[in-house]
Amino acid sequence: MPERLLEAMKYSVLGGGKRVRPLLAYASSELVGISPEMVDGIAASVELVHAYSLIHDDLPAMDDDDLRRGRPTVHRAFDEATAVLAGDALQALAFETLCTDPILAQHPASQMRVIKWLAQTIGATGMVGGQALDLAAENKVIDEAGLQEIHRRKTGQLIRAAIMMPSELASLSAHQREQLDLFANEIGLVFQIRDDLLEIEQDTATLGKNAASDHNKNKSTYPSVLGADEARKRADEIYNRAITALDTFGTSNKGLKWLAELIMTRSH
Repeated sequence: MPERLLEAMKYSVLGGGKRVRPLLAYASSELVGISPEMVDGIAASVELVHAYSLIHDDLPAMDDDDLRRGRPTVHRAFDEATAVLAGDALQALAFETLCTDPILAQHPASQMRVIKWLAQTIGATGMVGGQALDLAAENKVIDEAGLQEIHRRKTGQLIRAAIMMPSELASLSAHQREQLDLFANEIGLVFQIRDDLLEIEQDTATLGKNAASDHNKNKSTYPSVLGADEARKRADEIYNRAITALDTFGTSNKGLKWLAELIMTRSH
């Protein structure tokens, strides 16, 4: 690889972060009864995609942010062209990881379904579509339904995929799959509502990114649309629906429940 491109990729992926999406993949594997080694490729791929999405979100043409995880964003640390290419390369590497994972290769039908999950998740009907809707909504007043659609796509879909992709390697009943997907959808929305709230609750140093970013760009958020107290109430309602969905799985749900609580109570 060209050295500068490689350094930008490493800077983004290895420079910190909560690793929530890989943790969700491993907790999901515990829930559905498969070994954690079976989802190593899945865990890596969702984190690579997440890193790519942050690089592109921060670009001047997108959110135009200078700080990420307490450090200069990739286009500031390197340059804008290198940042674009690093994001492109990380997305490609995510799919290469899934295609070449030796354990997934032992289950080719499941492997194809896993790859399809990621492709649909991050495309025009998912994460990228959510980013487009988010940009289009700047300086406009949108209602809660419109805001929820943006959040479910831009943030929630990748969280959903991290949870659902491991299930393709397990045998679940239709009801179990339905309940897991319900949890995955709801906890992804909770994650972003909590993110919106943190921007008014915490400072830049704590968050590791500009706490006034959404406000400065006149973006709609749950606190701006509903008010802070109502946004917290909405997060509680959705969180409770998510947790209830996990009751189907008995004690194997401990990992996902722990992560759901972490998402709900996090301070950055």
